[in-house]
Amino acid sequence: MIEVHHLKQSRSRRITWMLEELGLDYLVISYDRDPTTRLAPPELKQIHPLGKAPVLADQGLVLIESGAILEYLINTYGRAQFAPPPGTPDYYRYLQFMHYAEGSAMLPLLLNLYVGRLGEAGTPLHPRIHSEIANHFGYLDAELQGRDFFVGDHLTGADIQLSFAIQSVVRTVGKDKFPNLTRFTELIEARPAYQRAVAKNGE
Repeated sequence: MIEVHHLKQSRSRRITWMLEELGLDYLVISYDRDPTTRLAPPELKQIHPLGKAPVLADQGLVLIESGAILEYLINTYGRAQFAPPPGTPDYYRYLQFMHYAEGSAMLPLLLNLYVGRLGEAGTPLHPRIHSEIANHFGYLDAELQGRDFFVGDHLTGADIQLSFAIQSVVRTVGKDKFPNLTRFTELIEARPAYQRAVAKNGE
């Protein structure tokens, strides 16, 4: 059976959601963060040396990185449904957003999180961080103008990969700042597979 190794308060939702969309059986193994350091426990390093989550184990493979895990699941269990045909313009748009989610969109959100913990010492960095949030998520908001999904006319892995950053920013800045991203968030959270993932594994 497919195993998802999940560190609480991490980004595993995308993986369990995709597994539900694919209708696959899976087991979630959860780990608690250290209450002082907020880091993963040593047990997670027994699964993968980095001790990061999510980790997917299936058919002898152990994979890290949400994008790689989603690609594996799509390629192995559901390519035609969740990715455009290779070599098409939509496929390259799909690849762009699969990489953009963690390569670009998450950075200002992570900076906002870590700098916020510095208190007044982080104040000089706030304008630049907020401008980058506006830049990246303004771009994503514009890309959804007149459409429900980022690639084609149905859900793909790119939407699932982008979901964590988009949900995070909507909750951070409010629903009015990026109306298309708010609409996207409401659309994906209403999907039966998403709701099953939440019901089984929590937020």
